[in-house]
Amino acid sequence: MKKINIYEELKNNAYPGRGIVIGKSSDGKKAMTAYFIMGRSVNSRNRVFVEDGDGIRTEAFDPSKLEDPHLRIYAPVRVLGNKTIVTNGDQTDTIYELMNQQMTFEQSLRTREFEDDAPNYTPRISGIIKTGENDFNYAMSILKSNNSDPSSCLRYTFSYNHPKAGEGHFIHTYMGDGSPLPSFEGEPKLVEIPCCVDRFADELWDALNEDNKVSLFVRSIDLETGEVKSRIINKNK
Repeated sequence: MKKINIYEELKNNAYPGRGIVIGKSSDGKKAMTAYFIMGRSVNSRNRVFVEDGDGIRTEAFDPSKLEDPHLRIYAPVRVLGNKTIVTNGDQTDTIYELMNQQMTFEQSLRTREFEDDAPNYTPRISGIIKTGENDFNYAMSILKSNNSDPSSCLRYTFSYNHPKAGEGHFIHTYMGDGSPLPSFEGEPKLVEIPCCVDRFADELWDALNEDNKVSLFVRSIDLETGEVKSRIINKNK
């Protein structure tokens, strides 16, 4: 698979929707992940990321303007032991709860489907990082409708063991803007991963469409010490 420049990829797509990136830092010392949200409606844009224990949650920036929390207010990131869960919806909680009952990532997601936001039927994208013994592995999933047919759910899981330094994968909800919005197609994209949280966060934020970007979260996990560094950028301040 050809490695792409994620920043150029984002600059050329005005509306990738929500996106997850997971990979290994270029110095080979850290697991890295990023999650961003975008919005076209007032309700979708009226959000911020806030810290919530070891993870984050979405929150209305102006509560008086919140019309429908369904599909908009959720915990994108939760931590279960040595596992970091990153998703674009409340399936974060499903994965957390069922993996805590000894089910696998894939088994947990078999209880869920794409979002019920006809006619888009937005895919549910999810990622999980498992760290240990100075290395890590990760997996990504997408649950999507069968070409906008809500009677059929297509399920794909992609697993990555012993990732190479400076490499990761990027999955997002939409191929671009449209009506209805076209769902992501193919495998997660192979992308370069930099060395540190601040550089990754700044360059991702700059690459996201100025009108549509809402919030960004970036985290690194030191594979030797377990030290976690995170950064949140919100358009609404």
